[in-house]
Amino acid sequence: MIECFFDCSSPWTYLAFHNLQPLAKELEVEVTWRPILVGGIFNTVNPSVYEQRATPVPAKARYMGKDLRDWARHSGLAITFPPKVFPVNSVKAMRGCIWLAPQGKLVPFATKVFEAYWGDNLDISQDAVLAEICEAVGVDAQAFLAGIATPEIKDQLRLNTEEVMARGGFGSPTIFVGKDDMYFGNDRLPLIAAAVLARKAQTHDA
Repeated sequence: MIECFFDCSSPWTYLAFHNLQPLAKELEVEVTWRPILVGGIFNTVNPSVYEQRATPVPAKARYMGKDLRDWARHSGLAITFPPKVFPVNSVKAMRGCIWLAPQGKLVPFATKVFEAYWGDNLDISQDAVLAEICEAVGVDAQAFLAGIATPEIKDQLRLNTEEVMARGGFGSPTIFVGKDDMYFGNDRLPLIAAAVLARKAQTHDA
């Protein structure tokens, strides 16, 4: 019932990824995790992100920093913003999520990628960092690096990114309930919960 299009290079996505898991368990629904490349979205449908980074509104930027710290504390996560490499090229990490999904390793791998980048301030674009993450989740690093270089995996990441844009998405995390009901951002989780419960009630009544 829930799909989450996500890119590990976003701190708000880290929060949503972390917070959505216990919520889905509580609601007794599965989450389909859909790795994307958020830079591709910005380049195509949301270039205003780059303008805001280049010329931020000082008061808004200060508040956004506070908001992120507040949410991180509320969620029990350590988030350093900005990290030493920002923005980061997350393409290999996100291809890795796709490659690992059939092996049941997407969530543990993505969790470690988020922690490495936002918690430990590591450059997740580097093969050595990804290799360490692979080791931590019991994945052969050489097989991983070979797997993410295949055309099939590259194509799937591109297709996921194109799909979320076609469905109205403009950033990460973009979450859908029942395929057609879109929500954006970590702070929409209460609305997502309400939407899931409403759909469950409709199904029960039917």
